[in-house]
Amino acid sequence: MTLHFKSILIFWGLLFCTIARAATITVYPNQTINAAVQQAKPGDVIRVMPGTYREKGIIINKPIILIGVDHPVLEGEHKYEILTIISNNVIVQGFTIQHSGYSSMDELAAIRLKNVSHVSIRNNHLLNNFFGIYCQHADSCVISGNQIESDGTSELESGNGIHGWKCDHLIIANNSITGHRDGIYFEFVTNTLIFHNNSFKNIRYGLHFMFSHSDTYVKNIFSNNGAGVAVMYSHKVIMHQNEFRENWGSSAYGLLMKEITDSHAEGNLFYRNTSAVYMEGSNRIHIIHNRFLHNGNAIKLQASCEDNIIEQNNFSGNSFDVSTNGSLVLNRFSKNYWDKYEGYDLNKNGIGDVPFRPLSIYTLIVERNATAMMLFRSPIVNLLERAEKILPGITPESLKDDEPLMKPLPL
Repeated sequence: MTLHFKSILIFWGLLFCTIARAATITVYPNQTINAAVQQAKPGDVIRVMPGTYREKGIIINKPIILIGVDHPVLEGEHKYEILTIISNNVIVQGFTIQHSGYSSMDELAAIRLKNVSHVSIRNNHLLNNFFGIYCQHADSCVISGNQIESDGTSELESGNGIHGWKCDHLIIANNSITGHRDGIYFEFVTNTLIFHNNSFKNIRYGLHFMFSHSDTYVKNIFSNNGAGVAVMYSHKVIMHQNEFRENWGSSAYGLLMKEITDSHAEGNLFYRNTSAVYMEGSNRIHIIHNRFLHNGNAIKLQASCEDNIIEQNNFSGNSFDVSTNGSLVLNRFSKNYWDKYEGYDLNKNGIGDVPFRPLSIYTLIVERNATAMMLFRSPIVNLLERAEKILPGITPESLKDDEPLMKPLPL
């Protein structure tokens, strides 16, 4: 964790220590939260008692702490944005916020952070909103411990669970997100940590980056989404210890890397995805210590990629370990474990004595003619594969692992 992230956490720790010295205003169901906000002074605590509150847009325009007791309901009645924060140093905690309005023009949200810093949104339930939490020009904010659920059925009629637009130094941690267009969407978001979130059964992506640099996502689970994670037009992205599970579909993948550079993927699990990793126009990516288990394609490496290093990974039970659409391969495979490797190790050093070529001729045929998948696992395909291994003539010469491991790594 960087020094800046530590300083954000220290700030919130000091802020919570000041709560005991602040004045407290209590709001009951026959009162309004907006009136309490107007009455409050900077630093005050507003406690909202259990009940349902129907207010046409609650605006927080001063540094206060808004706490729900036993999850009072803020009801949007499918008409308007429910909670808008336009002040720095605000905490919102412990609410059920539901049924925001829908508008394709205004992108209405349950909670909007607008031109603010040091705002914390934590331990809330967000139910059936258009957008869940919308961060717009937000800096050094924390979104943690929220349950964000929607019943979206199409991309056009659904917003994103957590949406970031031109933000910096956010911490997105321990949230559960489902049923939205994208679980988490970032555009022009930098220096942000995404940690320990569960993003599942979203319509499009579990996590989606666009033009977002120097971000880190660690120990998240992306499962059963239209596609797992898309990192696009970004650089210096760190992807560590995440799980990409059960992202199935005709164009689905666990992780898409499109036009990204200088990034690092380590310690991730790719399990039962149509394509575990799809790389297009991506350069200088280090893929190390990952597990690729029971995927359709483990890695689809397009010819537009170069200077990528794929080393010390485990490939087991995949239909195809590597596929590509070109004959020139400018990437390096080294010291991976391949369960399809049939070589030998005469000197017993744990490394195969002959190279392994993970790209099968059948993969190239399917890449050019998808209907050839009807012959998958047929005897003629097996015969074709073995002939190509003995006398390679179609598969790229440079796509090989010169030091394949004989046993899987203990990852």
